[in-house]
Amino acid sequence: QVQLVESGGDSVQTGGSLRLSCAVSRLMTNGYCMAWFHQAPGKEREGVASLYAGSSITDYTDSVKGRFTVSQDNGKKFVLQMNSLKPEDTGTYYCAVFGAMRPALGSVCPLINGRYIFWGQGTQVTVSS
Repeated sequence: QVQLVESGGDSVQTGGSLRLSCAVSRLMTNGYCMAWFHQAPGKEREGVASLYAGSSITDYTDSVKGRFTVSQDNGKKFVLQMNSLKPEDTGTYYCAVFGAMRPALGSVCPLINGRYIFWGQGTQVTVSS
């Protein structure tokens, strides 16, 4: 079992920034894919950024490229830096992980809900215009 706890959600205005954190209960220096998911009100949860633990292997959905950055602060914390926020970024943000081999060259961790096993409870982000 892996426990994940998100924090950092808040209300900001358009163009603002937030830094979300995901604290994990297990040291993750490799062997895990990690991702951030966004669920807008009334919509399905969608992957926004992924990272292979202990590496610089990342991926982003098109709508956040150039604005969001996923990173690992230490072996037990992942971060999503969110800049130039837009009203459509409003929603609940979840972090999730699953055990995985290092992606092959040119490959990344998936942004697919069903691949992730362990989930946090979410943190709320509200972006007002």
